[in-house]
Amino acid sequence: MPLDPYNQIVEGHLRETSFYHVSQIGVVQCQSALVNALIERWRPETQTFHFSVSECAVTLEDVAIILGLPTNGLPVRGLILSSYEALETECLDQFGVAPRKTDCKGNFINWESTYLAHLYRALCRAIRVDCKEIDGPLTLLLTWAWIRLPFLVPIPCNSRLFPIANRFCSLAHLRRALDDLQEGQFVWEAYAIGRIDPDVIPLDISQHSVIWSATVLIISFECVEWHSSDRIRRQFALTQGIPHQKWDLGEAHGEVLTGPKNQDWSGTHSFWVMHWTNWYSHVLVEYMVPS
Repeated sequence: MPLDPYNQIVEGHLRETSFYHVSQIGVVQCQSALVNALIERWRPETQTFHFSVSECAVTLEDVAIILGLPTNGLPVRGLILSSYEALETECLDQFGVAPRKTDCKGNFINWESTYLAHLYRALCRAIRVDCKEIDGPLTLLLTWAWIRLPFLVPIPCNSRLFPIANRFCSLAHLRRALDDLQEGQFVWEAYAIGRIDPDVIPLDISQHSVIWSATVLIISFECVEWHSSDRIRRQFALTQGIPHQKWDLGEAHGEVLTGPKNQDWSGTHSFWVMHWTNWYSHVLVEYMVPS
């Protein structure tokens, strides 16, 4: 059943802000067992999942194709609006009107999400022993897992099992499945011709594909994470070699949003932003074979 169409004015704003495609995604039911199984295999020191066949990760390519978000442009940075006065000023400047203070609750953040940075940050936090839950773009994580590990798609595992609840994959089952993962079960080139029709991907998404393999820092306000594409070259149809040394992000990797502060992260992370803008120098290429 098709989704209800947007008002044309709303649709225009969604397209202008590059959120039209992601706005078409319906509700994806969270699969907590699969999420937990993936968290157990996440390594913050490499920003990748560690499986028996190799390392792998959600990449900029996955974000673009799964969610329909473009990867061009500057990273999300600027002011965090955590007071009514800051919100009022921004709303008056952008829209000419502002909500009443009595209508506003909690903190206000004016942002276009950098999904991948927040997913990496959420995974890094979730592996801590004192963390009992995970936030972030779980639709992206689950869809990535079902595409790359199709045998994990939540369908009945064995029609002869009883009680019926045992037919669906439990955490114990998923742990064993990932422990026993064999070469050929992980889909390295998930979006190659033959697996996906290239005409399906809109031009506004595919035209930026050269960026997808860049080994760069991904940034969203306080989040600074490392896109370790050189560790997972097979996902880009390239030969895996020895990856470069990962940059030490220092305190930037542990930044959190606490307290009512209107901080301008474009200045705080200016060094990392400059690294992103130089992405064309960090795009992966095939190794040269000596003749």
